[in-house]
Amino acid sequence: MATPLSADRLLAALRAEGVHVVEHDGWRTHNRNQAGPWGPVSGVMIHHTVSSGTASSVELCYDGYDGLPGPLCHGVIAKDGSVHLVGNGRANHAGGGDPSVLQAVITETYGDRPPTPREHQGSAGAVDGNTRFYGFECVNLGNGSDPWPAAQLDAIERVSAALCRAHGWGAKSVIGHLEWSDWKSDPRGFGMPGMRDRVQKRLGAAPSKTPSGATSPARPSTPRYQPFPGTSFFRKNPSSPIVTAMGRRLMAEGCSAYTVGPSPRWGEADRRSYAKWQRKLGFHGSDADGWPGPASWNALKVPYCG
Repeated sequence: MATPLSADRLLAALRAEGVHVVEHDGWRTHNRNQAGPWGPVSGVMIHHTVSSGTASSVELCYDGYDGLPGPLCHGVIAKDGSVHLVGNGRANHAGGGDPSVLQAVITETYGDRPPTPREHQGSAGAVDGNTRFYGFECVNLGNGSDPWPAAQLDAIERVSAALCRAHGWGAKSVIGHLEWSDWKSDPRGFGMPGMRDRVQKRLGAAPSKTPSGATSPARPSTPRYQPFPGTSFFRKNPSSPIVTAMGRRLMAEGCSAYTVGPSPRWGEADRRSYAKWQRKLGFHGSDADGWPGPASWNALKVPYCG
């Protein structure tokens, strides 16, 4: 279980994973928080929209409809792989579901699939999924024959991995709506076990900003990036080659507050430079205080230092 990401942190996590994000006007403050709690969060839920067309599907998920006001998810994943953010906070997407599924997601102790759900919205034993899950609606008719383009499946994988990486979850924190409620069938047209395999494989590597199918020049080896050492590492004022490598990357990104070049010893110039990087990513206020966090660190791509 985890505290939900702020709007800035959600956006940075998605972009660090190479997601093509489109921000709908007003998404940062659009939620159903007045209807119930938002968080602690435990996972990511994938849906299909039972609609076609990106623009109309995004508007539907932003506005909702009679009897179910929007937002109906946090983001809409279009067939071209773009992800349209429509909400930040509690959203009307999951409804009631099975507490045994929630426990299996929290502990990540199930096999290929979570326990078969036996609860649904309004049933006596159901628990509120809108409190506990991020939700992403994928544009698809849900009839089993409407295709799922490679770019859309790649975006589902990246969105799921971004949130898992930001919270320290594994891929078993990602489920489909049909795995939550015995009334639901979405997403229909691909299997969630296979998607979880893709997500877990991605989590074993550094974030990649090259979408599936995109071409790039051949390179002799895959770059290796320094894993995030934790905020506490920097608060101890370390002397480490990691700090030097970080400073060089900040300078390369045009985020330098150094009067002389970066050195191994963490100092105020490093903190002020890192704050510039956080602001460049879209962080604000206390989220841009110069102390590194996992989302901004992954986006910086600091070379591996051993």
